[in-house]
Amino acid sequence: MEISLAGKVALITGASRGIGLAIAQSYAAAGAQVMLSSRKLDQLEIAASTIAGETAVFAANAGDLDAAQRCVDATIERFGKIDILVNNAATNPYYGPTLGVDPSRYDKTFDVNLRGPLFWTKAVWEASMKDNPGVVVNIASVGGLRAEGALGVYNLTKAALIHLTRQLAGELGPTRVVGIAPGLVQTAFAAHLVDNFGDTLAANLPLRRLGVPQDIANLATFLASDLGNWITGETYVIDGGAGVRGSVN
Repeated sequence: MEISLAGKVALITGASRGIGLAIAQSYAAAGAQVMLSSRKLDQLEIAASTIAGETAVFAANAGDLDAAQRCVDATIERFGKIDILVNNAATNPYYGPTLGVDPSRYDKTFDVNLRGPLFWTKAVWEASMKDNPGVVVNIASVGGLRAEGALGVYNLTKAALIHLTRQLAGELGPTRVVGIAPGLVQTAFAAHLVDNFGDTLAANLPLRRLGVPQDIANLATFLASDLGNWITGETYVIDGGAGVRGSVN
């Protein structure tokens, strides 16, 4: 069964590399027009050059609400509407015990990972989806579903994002709001975890490998398409079976 996003316009944050870029590539391959956004214009232009399809780029820090509004306005001006918003941009400036975090890095983590998705969604809702229902895809993390050493602050934001997904689904229907909670994926963002724990984790997974960005993009494409049109409010774990590890021999 072919997944089509023909005629759709997608805006993706954190789209210059990793999971965001893989989603942009997959959406374009499925027929969508795609606006890629992240902090650095040069990296966005490189990313866009890898995509076969109609794209545009707009540099914006996901935690800067004025920049978010400008990006949404630019997307509407270029493509006329926004059917799909992917809140993928995230940051993790602090790694350590939860009580050891300083206010500055705590605030930065929440600004990008939680405040950002809320207000990017608001901007897109008011500019397009309020009158033309669409789909919001929030990229959370399995860390939002469990306690983990050294990632407590980051995981707090992802737990809240999972709840925000359910909350907004109830408020914004028939616009759909869905979430994806990846396990450990081989990206530059997760390089520390991959380099230090990746081999051990992969060996213990039922599927015997870590995730790659395309794994997440495949699910994000399905959820954004009409094939997923009776799905809203849920966040889907995609972690190679880490959640069942040790349950059977």
